[in-house]
Amino acid sequence: MATPASIRVLEHELLKYRRAFRGTLVSSFLNPVLYLAAMGVGLGGYVAAGKGGAAASAALLGGVSYLAFLAPGLLASTAMQTAAGESTFPIMGGILWDRTFLGMLATPIRVVDILIGKLLYICLRLTLVTCIFFGVMVVFGAATGPQAFLAIPAAILTGLAFVTPIIGYSASQKDPSGFNGLFRFGVIPLFLFSGTFFPVSQLPGFLQPVAFVTPLWHGVDLCRTLALGTATPIGVLIHVAYLVGVAALGLVLASIALRRRLRQ
Repeated sequence: MATPASIRVLEHELLKYRRAFRGTLVSSFLNPVLYLAAMGVGLGGYVAAGKGGAAASAALLGGVSYLAFLAPGLLASTAMQTAAGESTFPIMGGILWDRTFLGMLATPIRVVDILIGKLLYICLRLTLVTCIFFGVMVVFGAATGPQAFLAIPAAILTGLAFVTPIIGYSASQKDPSGFNGLFRFGVIPLFLFSGTFFPVSQLPGFLQPVAFVTPLWHGVDLCRTLALGTATPIGVLIHVAYLVGVAALGLVLASIALRRRLRQ
């Protein structure tokens, strides 16, 4: 729950973001445009022209074009990448480099206020990024279902499922070298193999169960079914429950790690 102290932390984060928001707005708009144009339209044309033609590729992708299949997956993956970026180096910076977290603790602000304030800020960043991405999806005609707009909160929830555990991981690191492994062996493989670019059913059989238990697959499938209008209540419930569970567990771990680190 937000407290007056956590709102102060949020205000601090927004004041810092004020200096960089123009650049992030441009990248938040250009990235989906370039991805969807190059991969959704360009690569999608080759997919449709491949063996069996458009009918065969549509059958493999659930009866939709490659662009419509790809866009919601990229929406969820973008939320994951934004979450990872905001919960790694900025967290270590507040602890180790500029030590703003330690300065905050010299005031009535508590560790829990810092954590909540950071989460509120990251939620706003995720909202901005996903709304822009979804707007580009609409322009490209990749969001056609009547409940497509619900892919926005689904993507935000996907991001939160990564934010909280990564904050806990970041708070436990003594230097940024651990982030190399996180991105190289965590974020990038999830981006490539969690159903964003092709159905998980195309993976080798022994890898499919691994993909199905990753938060990103749940986020991708939730965003995709909502964007395409194929979501079912039980499917949405399962995905949401899984993502909320991961985010809640991560919140506990992040709180413990931050308390230990900042009270040293």
